[in-house]
Amino acid sequence: MPVDIPLRKTLSAGKKAPGAWLTLPSTAIARTIARTSGVTWMLVDAEHGLITDKDYYDLTNAIASCGVSPLIRIPDEKPWMIKRALDSGAHGIMIPMANSAEIVRNVVAACKYPPAGIRGFGPMFTHATGAIGGDYKADADQELVIAVQIEHPNSVRDIDAILAEGVDVVFIGPFDLSVSMGVQFGSQEHEDAIATVLAACQKAKKTSAIFCLTGEQAQKRFAQGFDMVSVTTDIDTLVDGFASALSTATGNLKEGTASSGYAT
Repeated sequence: MPVDIPLRKTLSAGKKAPGAWLTLPSTAIARTIARTSGVTWMLVDAEHGLITDKDYYDLTNAIASCGVSPLIRIPDEKPWMIKRALDSGAHGIMIPMANSAEIVRNVVAACKYPPAGIRGFGPMFTHATGAIGGDYKADADQELVIAVQIEHPNSVRDIDAILAEGVDVVFIGPFDLSVSMGVQFGSQEHEDAIATVLAACQKAKKTSAIFCLTGEQAQKRFAQGFDMVSVTTDIDTLVDGFASALSTATGNLKEGTASSGYAT
């Protein structure tokens, strides 16, 4: 059977791709969110979440079983980390802090089998893609999604060179970007940097993506022209939903209630 990547099919059809962010190593939560109508991809966060590579296989299969593409964000661009994520059946990987074209070039090489790259062969557990062994290898180089995060002014400056290195998705991390730029989140300078990356993606005909925490943020980014946007995270949904119900029940939402570590 060929490799089956729903996210790539959605993007190839020119459709917008809303997604979800998973920080908790729970197949029950992953499957529950993935079964929500309209979700096309789910980010398995092994950088900032509680997820480690021992959780990869179960999570990728739980998500893919719902017709949704699991992408794994690994902590660093190390080739062995990329290999572990892809060999678990991930439909693609995301690399944080892709701050130079050289980093991205090495990431792309680590995602592809020789002669195109340096990835070692061992797809015994890639069931979530719909293929294993030789069937998997035949499609993996072309079908798996390579996403890199733009989170630093250096990567904004070098965005054209980064896009030329064979990535599929450029994914803006707006919170780290504002911090690394030393500007306020949502300021004109911050939004100008985001607009620069978006325009470069559109010119290069590459998928533009950005992290959002709320439906309102996601709606704004889709309207700006982004192709792929996270709508919220598992922990935000859990805490915000409970806090809202508690507020209704008691009429008193305590000051300081926060759903995640992100703040705007």
